Order: sequence, then structure tokens, then C-alpha cells
Amino acid sequence: MSVDVMSIAEEIIKGRRLNRDEDLGWLLEAELSELQAGAFLLQKHFRGNHIDLCTIVNGRSGRCSENCKYCAQSAYHHTGVEEYPLMSKEELFRHAKANQEGGANRFSIVTSGRALSGKEFETVLEAYKEMNDTLSIHLCASHGILTEEQLQKLYEAGVRQYHHNIETSKRYFPEICTSHTYDDRIKTIKLAQKAGLNVCSGGIIGMGETWADRIDMAISLSELNIKSIPINSLMAIPGTKLEGMPPLSGDDILRTIALFRFINPEADIRMAAGRKLMPENGATAFKAGASASITGNMLTTSGTTMKDDLEILKKLGLTNAEN
Repeated sequence: MSVDVMSIAEEIIKGRRLNRDEDLGWLLEAELSELQAGAFLLQKHFRGNHIDLCTIVNGRSGRCSENCKYCAQSAYHHTGVEEYPLMSKEELFRHAKANQEGGANRFSIVTSGRALSGKEFETVLEAYKEMNDTLSIHLCASHGILTEEQLQKLYEAGVRQYHHNIETSKRYFPEICTSHTYDDRIKTIKLAQKAGLNVCSGGIIGMGETWADRIDMAISLSELNIKSIPINSLMAIPGTKLEGMPPLSGDDILRTIALFRFINPEADIRMAAGRKLMPENGATAFKAGASASITGNMLTTSGTTMKDDLEILKKLGLTNAEN
């Protein structure tokens, strides 16, 4: 028996929430266009016309001790990635200021490695404090598996969102990384929330996982009450363990975005790496469930500049302007 997707969307608007105890196979069986229409209805109701644009700077690159199979910065891989120590406080500030002037809503310093510590952690704290005192852009951070004390210090420095992906389902995680566990990531997320930080957490699709794994990841993020969910589509990098993985189809990515919206109706579903695999570089997804995006030319999100995205939003009748 077919499912009335729009009726389910209306039920979600009225308070229903999908959970792991029910059969969610209809998310995979429904016509993509119908699923996208329902996802946009939810997006419009819960997020309005606002699209959140965030930018990042790769503050420390390469030589990471972790063995995540997808990552160009892992010391286990030979990718030719540029390696450099933590940028200076002044350089980090310049990046934040430039992104604010470019129109971004939020800015994050991302650093390679299991965790940022010692003098380097103190440097980013000083940078965040200066940004918080002199800039208006929202501040995010992505520094690995931190302690409760470190996360509290980030909050005190003016950071309000911490990025820490769960990457995939709990079942599939050991196929992607063994140098730390899925539970290590969940612990960090809960500590960040305890420190008062909002958490941005999502994952990567196209790493060999099943559709059931994708649904499980979406449900897990809902159970964690995550309000910003980046969806990365694998861009297989030569030299990594996943270099031979074929790229996902645009339709598969768009279905994933839509089903994440149904399962996490109030969250910002954020396009990240792999946007160029979608039609119109992801522009159509802004009216099919995606209410946010990483923008600019950093890492594997390259292909869409902030100026491009602002023009796309204007054409679609959407905006990243904040009230």
C-alpha cells in the first residue's frame, strides 16, 4: 500500500516525530519528487525562507593520528595534502573578518588531529575571544575529541556551536575508523551540549553504507537533539582507503537530504562536501529539504563561492539575512 507522503509531512508539522521503532521503508520507496515536496513543506514550516551559510578555515592541516578511511589528512594515507601547523591568531582572525564581510552567517576554525591541546588550544581560544569581542559573525569550532573543561572554555571564549560528526551509523562506523569509536564521538557531543554549546553533527554518505545505515544515522541525530546536520557526499580522494568508491548519483543525495528533513524536521539540514554531484550544484536542494550549506572554497566543498550562493538564494526567493 502506498504512503501519502504529504499527509505524513502535515502530521509532523502537528507534532508527530518519526522514530526507529517504525517502518520507514516508505522514505526509500516514495517518488523522489513527492518526497522532496514533503521535505520542502517541512523546511518552509520549521525554517522559513532562511538559509544558513557557514564558512570554515582549515586552521591546522595534515599529520592526523586517526585512521578514518575517507580523510586526506590522515597520517595513514599518502595524498599529498598540504601540511602545516596551527595558523597564527592574527591569520585566523583575518579569515573570520573576511568571511563576515563576504556575508556568511557563521565561521568555524577546523583543525586536523584527534584533539587540539596545549599552546595550540590556547591560541584558538585567544582568537575566538578577539573575534567575539570585535566581530558579529557566529562562531563555531571543530577541534576533535575534547574534554568537558576545554568545551567549557570554548563557550566562555564566545563559541556557541561545536562541530563533531558521528560520520555514519553505529553499525558501520568500525568499517570507517578504528582509532577511536562511535561512542567516543557521542560522548564528546554530549559534553559539548552540557557545556551549553549547540552541536553541529552529521556525516558522510557514499562510503559503502546501506540506506538503512543512513536512516539509522538520521534517527541517531534526532535522538541526540542535533539542530545542525551537515550531509557530506564522499569525494573519493586518491591515496585514501576509499579512493576507488564511485560517486553517488545526484538523486541519491537529494533523497538523503529529504529523508533527513523528515526525520529531523526542525534542524538545519546542511549541504557540505560533494555539492557538485547534485543538479545545479545543489541549488535545487534549497527547495527540497536543505536549509543550510557550507559555502566557499575550503576542503572538498569547493565549486561554489559565497557570492554564488547569495545569488542562488536571491533567485530562489530565499535569504541568509538574519532578523
